[in-house]
Amino acid sequence: MTPGRAPLGMVHGRFQPFHRGHLAYLLGAAARCDELYVGITNPDPARVRPDPLDPQRHLPESNPYTYAERQLMVKAAAAEAGLDLARVHVIPFPINEPELWPEYVPAGVTHYIRLFSAWGHGKRERLAAAGYEVVVLDEGEAKDVSGADVRAALAAGDRAAWRALVPVGVAGVLEALLAEGRGPAAGPLR
Repeated sequence: MTPGRAPLGMVHGRFQPFHRGHLAYLLGAAARCDELYVGITNPDPARVRPDPLDPQRHLPESNPYTYAERQLMVKAAAAEAGLDLARVHVIPFPINEPELWPEYVPAGVTHYIRLFSAWGHGKRERLAAAGYEVVVLDEGEAKDVSGADVRAALAAGDRAAWRALVPVGVAGVLEALLAEGRGPAAGPLR
C-alpha cells in the first residue's frame, strides 16, 4: 500500500455511455487508491428499478448499452489514460440492491463519488448506511457532460458532437457498435 492512499477504491455509474466526465471521475479515484474497482450499475436490465432520486435512470432509452459493451468502454478509456489495467477491475454493481453489495464489493473498499444531484447525495447516504467509507471527489462542481448529452448526439447522428464528449478509446467502441446498427439511434441494445 502506498502511504496516504486507500488500498482499495471504487467508483460506479451506469456509463451509458462512458464519457469524459466519467474519465475524470475514474482518474480522480485512481489517484487516491492502489487498486480501483469500477462498478457498472444496472448490469442486468431485468433487475433495473425506478428510483425517485433519478426518475430517468431506469428507462430503456437511458440504458441502451449492455454490461459487456460498457465494460469494453471502461477498459478502453482506462487503457487510453495510461492506467495499469492489472489494478483496474470492472465489475457489475447492483446499485438498487444493497443487500447484494457484499457479494460484489470487496471488503474494506473506499467508495469515491461525485455529487451533482439528488441521486449522488442519495447514493452517498446509502453507501454510508451500509458501512462503507465514502469520499466525495468534487461536491458542488457543475457536471460538464452527461450520458444523456452523448445519447442525444448519437441519436441525432451528430458524430462530431458525440465524439467530442467521449474518450478516443470509447469512440472506437461506439463506432464499432454503430457499424453494427446498434446504439441510441437504433433503440436499446438488447
